[in-house]
Amino acid sequence: MLFRSMLWGFFKKIVIADRVAVIVNQVYNNPSDAAGLPLLIGTYLFAFQIYCDFSGYSDIAIGAAKVFGIDLMQNFRRPYFAKSIREFWQRWHISLSTWFRDYLYMSLGGSHTTRWRWYYNIMIVFLISGLWHGANWTFIIWGGLHGSYYLFSYWTRNIRPRLTRLFKLDKVPILQKTLRVLFIFHIVLFGWIFFRANNLSEAIFIITHLFTGVGDALNRIIESGITPGIFNYGFELPASEMLIGMIAIIILGIHHLIQRKQTVRSWLNAKPIWIRWSVYYCLLISILVFGYLEPSQFIYFQF
Repeated sequence: MLFRSMLWGFFKKIVIADRVAVIVNQVYNNPSDAAGLPLLIGTYLFAFQIYCDFSGYSDIAIGAAKVFGIDLMQNFRRPYFAKSIREFWQRWHISLSTWFRDYLYMSLGGSHTTRWRWYYNIMIVFLISGLWHGANWTFIIWGGLHGSYYLFSYWTRNIRPRLTRLFKLDKVPILQKTLRVLFIFHIVLFGWIFFRANNLSEAIFIITHLFTGVGDALNRIIESGITPGIFNYGFELPASEMLIGMIAIIILGIHHLIQRKQTVRSWLNAKPIWIRWSVYYCLLISILVFGYLEPSQFIYFQF
């Protein structure tokens, strides 16, 4: 089905990204009014907003091009399931990463040079990738962070296997893999704070106030139970809308789990035609019924 990729792209953009953007914008545009759990919620939601917005845009473009017989490369491959920072950049915004690799990194000499020159090449590429997004210290620090992550991963390449054996994580591969995925996701999440913050001072405020009063908030949640009231932090998005967003993110996770073994296209093609079309119609109905239809441009149009 030629429009399958476009449907999935619109689902990610309209049902998830645009919906959670309401909270992200509220929190990050006035961080001093949202210290603690709201800042933490906004930060986690931004990770899903930027992914669903960027990858949704790519899926729509890929589907639209397919209609005209043009094959475009996949631009995102489950980046939040990466087990290393290098793997993350092999999965995130692949077209841009490839461009920086081919036209900047290789022009600087790539890895075919001295070790210190290679360190320099890596940092320059990441710093310029940050500057490419905007002439703001927040973007430069974001790029510098990822460059530092990349080099630190290289410097500890011999230490990490020893620690794995020391803590016997090699005996439980699924736990080892899960911990690696969670670690990479959270250092990427930390970088997103600088990427989204309006300026450096607000980024520092957010980082230093992320966990303010979180313990008390969690105690209240435990005492009152999981109810729509747990979202009552003065968010402009009603609790029912947030719940829709959470369910949509779970669907996104299921989609990614299917992709661990095979593409969703091949998975669907192996199903009876009534199942395939039921999935397509459910996606379409979800977009029409649950899509957050307030005007919102793609994040990438800013760059």
